[in-house]
Amino acid sequence: MRIPVGAGKAKVLPVLVMVSSHSRFIMARMIPSRMTGDLLAGMWELLGSLGAVPRRLIWDNETGIGRRNSYAAGVAAFAGVLATRIVPVKPYDPESKGVVERANQFLETSFLPGRVFASPEDFNTQLGQWLPKANARLVRRTGARPTDLLAADKAAMLALPPVPPATGFTSRVRLPRDYYVRMGSNDYSVHPQAIGRFVDVTANLESVTISLDGRSVGAHPRSWGSGLTITDPEHVEAARALRKAFQTPHPVGETTGLRDLADYDLAFGVVLDDGQVAEHAGR
Repeated sequence: MRIPVGAGKAKVLPVLVMVSSHSRFIMARMIPSRMTGDLLAGMWELLGSLGAVPRRLIWDNETGIGRRNSYAAGVAAFAGVLATRIVPVKPYDPESKGVVERANQFLETSFLPGRVFASPEDFNTQLGQWLPKANARLVRRTGARPTDLLAADKAAMLALPPVPPATGFTSRVRLPRDYYVRMGSNDYSVHPQAIGRFVDVTANLESVTISLDGRSVGAHPRSWGSGLTITDPEHVEAARALRKAFQTPHPVGETTGLRDLADYDLAFGVVLDDGQVAEHAGR
């Protein structure tokens, strides 16, 4: 299903689904992309809402997480902070992830039909309203409701870490003359006072922030589209003012910053009007 993402565009977006294998409790949310930063941010948000960390997180050979014994950058550190294991399963092994596959099918057949979504935020809002009903259903395989078994599931899990793991995206770039930085496949404007200097770009599921020496020089809502240019009108106005100041010549005859002529008389021994001779500096 294609979701409107602004500027008259729509695209198919991934939905991150996590299922607790004992209770069949479903957690899910739409995310902007399948890049590692977004996958980790989505997992952390869902686990935070659950209030516990499973001892293992099973993944289906996802490039943004890793394949076989190789993890994508940042994934091992994420698992280390949570004190859990991330286990990528072998390709073409549906039995090892059947619980999630059935949950995906359940979402496709029970949540999506007949719904219309105005934006990714609207999708997540409707999904958040539907999930409590889905988790209160009677699961035939377990003979119980997911909400009734969730306490036993969480009792076998780990506590949330005292410090949140690193998620999202971070980069450090020199701001070019066009005062835009790229995050994902979109360009975001930055205050032109930072042109030529290194700025720090951070992004999460909702926002993109650009800072210079710890001070914000740009903040935008995260765009879920692609190939878009996101501009702050204040940055455009600041750039216009800087161009005007640069192109305006200084008034002729301005003496600001000139030295007193007496200093030169003293330096070169010029005879003064009263007959005295200014001594050369250093004599």
